[in-house]
Amino acid sequence: MTLAYVGLGSNLGDRESLIRQAAELIGARRLSSLIETEPWGYTEQPKFLNAVAEVETPLDACGFLDHLLEVERRLGRERVGPQWGPRTIDLDLLLYGDEEIDEPGLVVPHPRLAERLFVLEPLAELVPSRKIPGSGTVQAVLAGLQSSG
Repeated sequence: MTLAYVGLGSNLGDRESLIRQAAELIGARRLSSLIETEPWGYTEQPKFLNAVAEVETPLDACGFLDHLLEVERRLGRERVGPQWGPRTIDLDLLLYGDEEIDEPGLVVPHPRLAERLFVLEPLAELVPSRKIPGSGTVQAVLAGLQSSG
C-alpha cells in the first residue's frame, strides 16, 4: 500500500458535492478543509473550491493516475476549452509515497505543487512536516511561497 496525496478542485456545478463524491470514489482516508480560491492560469472563470485528500492505494502510480482520470470522467469532466479552464472536477496526483517519477503522462511530485497556495495550504493542514521530494517540507515550501507573495 502506498500513501498518496491528491489535489481536488471544482468550479462548475455543485462544487462541494463533487469534491466530496470524488474523495469518496478515490477512497480518501482524510480530506482537508475546502477552501475557495481564485482561478489559476486562466482567470476568466468562476472561483474554485479546493481540497487535498490522503489516499492509501494498492495501485502503482500509473494505475492510480488512471483511476483518478476515470473518477473525473464519471463526475462529468470533459477536457475541452482552454488549459486550466472551468471544470466539474480536477484530480491531481500531488505525491505518491516518497517517489519521484518523470515519465510521459506522469510527473510526481506534481510539477507545479511548490507554486500553488491552493494546494499547499490544504496539504499543510493534513501533513505539514511531510517532505516533498526535492523541495523540503510542505510547511517550509508553503512559508517560502507566502513570504515571496
